[in-house]
Amino acid sequence: MERGGARGFLPPFAHFATQAIHVGQEPEQWRSAAVVPPISLSTTFKQLAPGQHAGYEYSRSGNPTRNCLEKAVAALDGAKYCLAYASGLAATLNITHLLKAGDTIICMDDVYGGTNRYFRKVAMKMGLNVVFVDCAKMECLEAAITPETKLVWIETPTNPTLKVIDIQACADVVHKHKDVLLVVDNTFMSAYFQRPLSLGADICMYSATKYMNGHSDVVMGLVSVNCDDLYERLKFLQNSLGAVPSAFDCYLCNRGLKTLQIRMKQHFHNALAVARFLESDSRVEKVIFPGLPSHPQHELIKRQCTGCPGMVTFYIKGNLKHAATFLKNLKVFALAESLGGYESLAEHPAIMTHSSVPKEDREALGISDTLVRLSVGLEDEEDLLEDLDQALKAAFADHKA
Repeated sequence: MERGGARGFLPPFAHFATQAIHVGQEPEQWRSAAVVPPISLSTTFKQLAPGQHAGYEYSRSGNPTRNCLEKAVAALDGAKYCLAYASGLAATLNITHLLKAGDTIICMDDVYGGTNRYFRKVAMKMGLNVVFVDCAKMECLEAAITPETKLVWIETPTNPTLKVIDIQACADVVHKHKDVLLVVDNTFMSAYFQRPLSLGADICMYSATKYMNGHSDVVMGLVSVNCDDLYERLKFLQNSLGAVPSAFDCYLCNRGLKTLQIRMKQHFHNALAVARFLESDSRVEKVIFPGLPSHPQHELIKRQCTGCPGMVTFYIKGNLKHAATFLKNLKVFALAESLGGYESLAEHPAIMTHSSVPKEDREALGISDTLVRLSVGLEDEEDLLEDLDQALKAAFADHKA
């Protein structure tokens, strides 16, 4: 990392840290002039006269603490609006409700297991058609679009194989067709490293549970848009479906944003060190990290991002036994699902986060028994590398050198 940004990547978004700390947090909005926005736990608000309220009437419809968070995230996404939801999947649900029975969703084939499960086992039963396509290949995306297509859903980098998708190229393909929305799940990158809306996406969404909150103590979803009509439709659904976060969770996530810039810089630093260590290790078959020159879309990610998050995926040599032994012997990395917190986590996608993806699809995507996903946290670099080394030694304890 160089001062001002990572070598070869886009420069950092201007005023990011200042906006994270100040936008939506103005002390003048509170009678007490509190510098830190208070937690507004009230579910209801006194009206001046019947139907005349001072901006809030019922906390599902709007809440002062949630409003502070939504304003801050909108600024960080370079967006006009943001809406907060009870989880990332609640955000996915609300976006999907923009459609009607008979409409088609094109979804990237390599996505978060929960997204895959929702589209396959819930949305399709509600009358939506969902097709899974490798959207990293523009010709495949173009060929999949039909008159019934109303929404294209991509992640970049993908979960868990870290494919990078050209957002601008996708937007160009999608927007040749009338009334088709492009959604980018930006969970892995956070607003600090990638701004999908500036690259042509219509909707940027997050599981804020991950990097945006960054402390593994909140479950939340976020959606940012620029279009006035789209915002009004999503705002109506947010209130009508009711999957909203608590004021306390909004307070925690809002607080997490204040350190997003410094956290993401350190995640990148540590992840790069981990990826380089693993790539040089003879016990590792292959490392996938977009920040490495060996990644097939390394140049693309440098063109559309300001850096890389702490996600590193690798194939350990051997079989499932080696992968399981490695994971069980980690001490600094915790064997756990989720990602994006300050602590380092490791997991086995085929058994854990992506077990709901059909086996034949997992195999086609490369989610094999030897695939390991790391969420590299903020611990000291040398401790992380030592932990990986000792766990690899344990996995190959019976191996004759």
